[in-house]
Amino acid sequence: VQLVESGGGLVQPGGSLRLSCTASGFTFSNYDMRWYRRPQGKERELVAAITSVRGITYYVDSVKGRFTISRDNAKNTVYLQMTSLKPEDTAVYFCNARDSGPNVYWGQGTQVTVSS
Repeated sequence: VQLVESGGGLVQPGGSLRLSCTASGFTFSNYDMRWYRRPQGKERELVAAITSVRGITYYVDSVKGRFTISRDNAKNTVYLQMTSLKPEDTAVYFCNARDSGPNVYWGQGTQVTVSS
């Protein structure tokens, strides 16, 4: 089982990034997908989620209207489009997959730094 994130980097305030997470080793379409982030020295928080079947989305209040989560089951990939980025969005972003049972998988994380 693998979740591989990509797309992180350094961006100026107000800029945009798109994170990708490509899955392998399990039936991607059966899994709810989530993006978490962990700012340096702080707790990890759930940023966005998308359900497996109906594609229902959830966002933490701090990113509503700026971030969009989506998934492409044909490509086994979930995306996080981030716009109007702020310095407080700086964090390591992690991809997470979970099914209705006990299975939970994590990616290795990708660093997003918002700074001028």
